[in-house]
Amino acid sequence: MYGSVGLLSAAALAGCGAQAGPVDTARVANQTNGKPSAVALQLQKTVNALRFQEVLDTAPPSSAQAKTLMNPVDKEARNGLEQRRSLLAAADDAKPISQQPQLDATVIELDKNGRPVSSGTVLMSPTYKKPVVVPVDKNMSTTAVRWRQWDDAGWYANKGQGTVDIVPGREGASLDFMSPYPASVLKLMVNFGVLQLVDQGKVKLDATYDYKPTETSSLCGGATSKTVSQYIDESLTWSSNAASCALVKMLHDNGAVDGLNKTFQSLGLQTLQLKNTNPANGGRWGNPVTMSSLDTAKLLTLVNGAPGTVWTGPDGKPVTSAVLSATARKFFQDKLRSQGWNDMLSTPNWCGKYPAPGIPHAVPSRWVGPDGTVTVNGSKFGRDVRPCNGKAEVSFAHKTGWVNNSAADAGIVKALPGKGGRSYIVVVFSNLGTQYVDADRPATPEGIYPFAFTEKFAKLGKIVDTYEKSRAARG
Repeated sequence: MYGSVGLLSAAALAGCGAQAGPVDTARVANQTNGKPSAVALQLQKTVNALRFQEVLDTAPPSSAQAKTLMNPVDKEARNGLEQRRSLLAAADDAKPISQQPQLDATVIELDKNGRPVSSGTVLMSPTYKKPVVVPVDKNMSTTAVRWRQWDDAGWYANKGQGTVDIVPGREGASLDFMSPYPASVLKLMVNFGVLQLVDQGKVKLDATYDYKPTETSSLCGGATSKTVSQYIDESLTWSSNAASCALVKMLHDNGAVDGLNKTFQSLGLQTLQLKNTNPANGGRWGNPVTMSSLDTAKLLTLVNGAPGTVWTGPDGKPVTSAVLSATARKFFQDKLRSQGWNDMLSTPNWCGKYPAPGIPHAVPSRWVGPDGTVTVNGSKFGRDVRPCNGKAEVSFAHKTGWVNNSAADAGIVKALPGKGGRSYIVVVFSNLGTQYVDADRPATPEGIYPFAFTEKFAKLGKIVDTYEKSRAARG
């Protein structure tokens, strides 16, 4: 049915005292004996050292351009090459960002069997200018955060404070955080739901699905007819919005959206909510669609697979990787490893001095031409990536996402044979989307796809990977 970035020295990285060897499941948390874990402290120090507040804003709040970019419904419809070029054309007049950026980052460290051994989550915002560590329990869950929906205009007007709660009953939480919109990382939730339908025998991967929207949408496009497998491939490997709309509509057609949201709740992934999408066309991706880095990292832990009870759900029942069959998990991972957009925590599509190198994985061969340059869905990157591919140390099964005020990357990192042995999950969500650039960003040649994130994300990915490599070496 299933077909070294220099900001933190090597000595500093090695001196953080990561936990070595296997850790009992009951002690898996980002706090041990009331103190933050080593990986949590390392992540906090790294985010703070990278000084994300030094980026430039190509559409500052006082500009007319900023108003045209705020679109709370079908947020990704404007997310294309022309929008990127328009923003970059304004880079010469870019201004310093008006306040501390929003960032939500998690690392879950895994043992050789895929079981979590430690985790760390940090939050940064105008309220928390120095990143704060989120306390979690033995199930890698937290009640210490009042999670709020993203509000495009409210990030400026309310100084990064949201007004709509994601998880009810958190009014007394010690931390209050407006979660960045997850952008195309929401496609992880969508494809997870579709693969559950496959496991249930309600959908077959090799069957043709006739996508017939009854309402038009600039996000989703018109009718199409493809196999379910092809829709999934296009959704995950080059982030097709049209294919993803088809999959969302497929979930609605099967009455599965409410069930999917209930599944996330039962798994203890309370911030994962695929809400308010349009059953007529699978579109209307807006701020009610929410994900936190911690819950997304936990979802990927299940997709990666681990034996036995991985954690305990809110109802006291064991949560296991059997939420997807082994065949479904392998299919999911294979598609994520085939990612074409490697442009946030990793940057091998550019393979050069700028953007800085991130997580050291190879660009999948399906995107690499005879001259070594990368082309993804018609977008040309223009650099020979073969030297970087030859130096790859890990695989990175991941999904990226971006709009003007959202940047997201979530994936599973595994060392290649003989390359250090690390295995971990990393997820970062931020409001520093394509609207924000580095002050020293070089010009992009005509006809080449522009890099329009800050390279600080790639530096973050590289530091995390170097730390995890050193942890594995000590393990």
